[in-house]
Amino acid sequence: MIKKTKAGIDINVKAYLKEVKGLYYVVLVYVNAAGKRRDKSFPTKLPIKGNKVKAKKMSDQILSDFVIPNEDIYIYADKKADKKGKKTQVSAPQESLTLPREMLEKITLDDLSNEQVANLLFSDYIRMYVPYTRKRKKPIEDTTYASYYSNVKSPIGPYFAEKGIKLKDLTAEDIQKFYDDQLQRVKSNSVIHYHAIIRLSLTYARKKGYISENPIDQVDKPEKNTFVGKYYSADELMALIQASKGTKLEVAVLMGGFYGLRRSECVGLRWEAFDFDNNIFYINHTVTTPKMEDGEKIVAKDRGKSKSSLRALPLDVTVKERLLAIRETQEMYRKKFKGSYNKKWVGYVMVDELGNLIKPDYITESFPRLLKRHGMRRIRFHDLRHTSASLLLSRGVPLKDIQLWLGHSDFSTTANTYAHLDSSSKKASLEALAGVVHF
Repeated sequence: MIKKTKAGIDINVKAYLKEVKGLYYVVLVYVNAAGKRRDKSFPTKLPIKGNKVKAKKMSDQILSDFVIPNEDIYIYADKKADKKGKKTQVSAPQESLTLPREMLEKITLDDLSNEQVANLLFSDYIRMYVPYTRKRKKPIEDTTYASYYSNVKSPIGPYFAEKGIKLKDLTAEDIQKFYDDQLQRVKSNSVIHYHAIIRLSLTYARKKGYISENPIDQVDKPEKNTFVGKYYSADELMALIQASKGTKLEVAVLMGGFYGLRRSECVGLRWEAFDFDNNIFYINHTVTTPKMEDGEKIVAKDRGKSKSSLRALPLDVTVKERLLAIRETQEMYRKKFKGSYNKKWVGYVMVDELGNLIKPDYITESFPRLLKRHGMRRIRFHDLRHTSASLLLSRGVPLKDIQLWLGHSDFSTTANTYAHLDSSSKKASLEALAGVVHF
């Protein structure tokens, strides 16, 4: 019979009858987590003569009621409890250090001894560590957790699984080789994200005593690459806005190109945030869809990427007209489809004909197709944000004002990203030099 433990682990337990001094005994046999055979004997007090059927029924009942002891699910030094009533874990016998794959998928690091954890493949250890990032003192966002989970799933996990390197054997050279290999296929900014979760996992391993030295201390973190985005000209942006009219991307292109809104900010727009009487709107709500272990999760919250992301912007007259027309169309669809209309997202600007929310991933996936269909130069959707900034700079708007417009948390972000486009400041520098240096 397969017995499922509280940890969700399947252990095969067999039962048979044994004769001892004229009486039946029920003996249960199974293999514990350490790979050791366990025999549990239960007296029936039934004489052998004429009681075989009864003894068999008792055997079946005992097998059905039997609960596998914790010490056979996990490895403990002894059965003595500490002052808090918990059993203390110690080094397991050598044969118990390699645990079955099905067991690793159902237990946590806390269920294993330090030596067992140290002998895990690093790919298994870091996968089992990811949920512990939720237990840190400073809470992390779902999007951050999803990033950790995604990066461990690929490429970190598969890479180190193929290498077969155990946690205790991981070296700085192994990690550096991983970084160097990844830099052949992705930008250094992506490798910096891999570095973040590897560093967290190894810092935790050192803190818990799974390893004596932290190899990440001898690894060179990749330098952040300088990003230079693509930009549309004013004519290209106007053509794109026109091409998106009447599509599911209309609001995203309009607000992304004109105001530089992020995907999450576009999807998070609600009609209540627009003050059409005073021609102003508020960016005070975002929607993200992080991919967690159990699938995609929609996270709608009344806060942005940072405090600076929450901002109020003036409403352009032309943009206002387009938005009012879109709201009127939504009302028409809601009345037309009645019970079939999704009421969950009523009040959101970015919904389809049936009221379903248009998610951030849809924007990313559909935007290139829109460009291709209209023969337009290929850029990313996020490049519309850069387009908005570049057009503002070309009209002489100071970088500090652009910081507020885009909702950057600090000025250095704006300056580092767009300083190379700030022709007005360069022109002022030239004029200042020309006034004092004469050829």
